Amino acid sequence: MTSSKKSAVVTGVSTGIGRAIAKSLIDAGWRVFGSVRKEKDASDASAALGPDFTPLLFDVTDDAAIRREAEKVDLALAGRTLDALINNAGVAVAGPVAYLDIDDLKRQMDINVYGPIRVTQAFLPMLGADRSRQGPPGRIVNMSSVAGKMASPFMSPYAMSKHALEAMSEALRREASIHGIDVIIIGPGAIRTPIWAKADDLDVDRYRNTEYFDYLVGMRDMMKSFGDAGLEPEDVGDLALRVLTTAKPKTRYPILRNSFAMWTLPSLLPKRLVDKAILKRFGMTARRA
Repeated sequence: MTSSKKSAVVTGVSTGIGRAIAKSLIDAGWRVFGSVRKEKDASDASAALGPDFTPLLFDVTDDAAIRREAEKVDLALAGRTLDALINNAGVAVAGPVAYLDIDDLKRQMDINVYGPIRVTQAFLPMLGADRSRQGPPGRIVNMSSVAGKMASPFMSPYAMSKHALEAMSEALRREASIHGIDVIIIGPGAIRTPIWAKADDLDVDRYRNTEYFDYLVGMRDMMKSFGDAGLEPEDVGDLALRVLTTAKPKTRYPILRNSFAMWTLPSLLPKRLVDKAILKRFGMTARRA
């Protein structure tokens, strides 16, 4: 059965930003297909979001499951275009470069970089790459981070993944333009989501016998305080709705508290000066050459 409502696919709607985006869109009259990894999360999301929400059960690392659930969306669209794809699902892996577990790094990239590519490839025809579909082309929103432009100590896996996501988004925006499909990046700072609340779960003991252990303990505490002081997920949800409905969106939207000090100024200052400020924040001292 066809619907006149705008339709979106949002990945990672179990909690946090993904759930908030889904709610903002549904409240504005959209129909949302949202990915979760567990049946219980599908039930919880359906109960919370109502009849205009349809759960999709897949992990962004599982290409077969993505394709299977994409077929369900295709059937529901009944030949119409998908209006939006929001690649939101992601995780954060931390650790000093000198001691990183390469398997952890591979997992980080698989979820945060290859995941959005898998999902995009599955839904790109529905967004308008298939010219036989009825309706205007859709938009893709890729959820990056401040870390997509600036890398903090001990967060290189996460920052690498978000830098890569931004590079992919830049290239995809230009490639997909021949189909009329736009690609926009949202780059949040600290948001009050479980990804920050899980800072206490960061396993720093594996680095106990390294020179970075005390700094990592401090970083864990710092992450929790940043999360506690962050914006609400609903702020990102509202921004995503604006990005999808404004006539001429910008290519990138940062969203964070104290954006001048935490985003604009570091973007303008010389890198060496920013290095000194970040090292001071982490209680680190650079050894003289």
